[in-house]
Amino acid sequence: MTSWNVEAVRSQFPALHKTINGRTPIFFDGPAGTQVPRRVIDAVSAYFENINANQGGMFPTSQATDEMVDATRQKLAAFLNASRADEIVIGPNTTSLNFALSRAIIKTFSPGDEIVVTRMDHDANVAPWLRAAQDFGLNVRWVEFHDQDITLDMDTLEAALNEKTRLVATVHASNAAGTINPVRQIAGMAHAAGALHVVDAVQSAPHVSLDVQAIGCDFLLCSVYKFYGPHAGILWGRYDLLAELPAYKVRPSEDTPPFRWETGTPAFELIAGIGATIDYLASLGEEGGTYREQLVSAYARFSRYETELVMHLLDVLETFPNIHIAGITDRSRLSERVPTVIFTHDSYASAQVAERLAGQGIYVWDGNYYAYELMRALNRPDGMVRIGLAHYNTHAEVDRLAEVLRTL
Repeated sequence: MTSWNVEAVRSQFPALHKTINGRTPIFFDGPAGTQVPRRVIDAVSAYFENINANQGGMFPTSQATDEMVDATRQKLAAFLNASRADEIVIGPNTTSLNFALSRAIIKTFSPGDEIVVTRMDHDANVAPWLRAAQDFGLNVRWVEFHDQDITLDMDTLEAALNEKTRLVATVHASNAAGTINPVRQIAGMAHAAGALHVVDAVQSAPHVSLDVQAIGCDFLLCSVYKFYGPHAGILWGRYDLLAELPAYKVRPSEDTPPFRWETGTPAFELIAGIGATIDYLASLGEEGGTYREQLVSAYARFSRYETELVMHLLDVLETFPNIHIAGITDRSRLSERVPTVIFTHDSYASAQVAERLAGQGIYVWDGNYYAYELMRALNRPDGMVRIGLAHYNTHAEVDRLAEVLRTL
């Protein structure tokens, strides 16, 4: 077993020790948003108490806000291994950031140019490109996935690329089946075709150490509330693209990255929480070394534990003949997935299973969770049950899930 002090981790999360309807909840809803550690809550509160002010002023609280935002941007740059901090754009959520990005990018395309999207993606990395294509007369090509293990069909990706391809949008890890896609390979294929590559890393960010330079993509998006932080989104982009693309902005705002992309006054209290979130993740790594090295070692530590948890979860689900898992279940291939598992039950709709589990204090998701094209392709109009594990979950919680499933 991996050496992971899960109780020491859990002690930092107030929500994991609250009682709701007479029960201490089991949070298996992480893919929709994780719980947050005490230091993040305190950072948000401390911002309001001590330095609540807008940026750019000559007075102390405004200057303190400037320093806090700069420090958080530096931490995010280390988190993503960005080459410079001003490649980090902070916004309200991934969906809003991607719509802003799509509007700007499409202005540089011509009618008849082509965009490639996949049926595996969350709709936040599909709908912005479909709408842009509709508005500007672009063609859309689709990449399919293999039904048997929910892995991307790389042959259909290769077939979709041609001299007209201008952009490829793919997910790093499926928010439904948990599949990790070969984004580095995809970036190379996109660039060989002369196209930009946009990566949705919302579901990989909680489980995989991200390195935008190693991936080689042009843009990457993620959501802080999916990896133990406040509700905010992050867009990383190559500096030259962030500087040159026709971003939609108000005239008085700075026309340099990242400010030309950060429209309006940001939620500074949440930015303070973001900084505390990255500090929390770094604290889980090995002491010494650079901040980036601490983050990488932290992910190495808890990803091993999460692999053991998802193996346990698969063992449990496979004991039920009336439960059917979609996605990678081969134990030798668990490195190809994050610990998010979807399944159906022969006798109950996904909402019925989720409701039954919720009644026993186990929180899971049902429906399509915006994996709209994936569920359509699988012919699952009512979606599937989704269980998402995080590094604060325990084997005892998985055993409790097994007990409740036996009552169905």
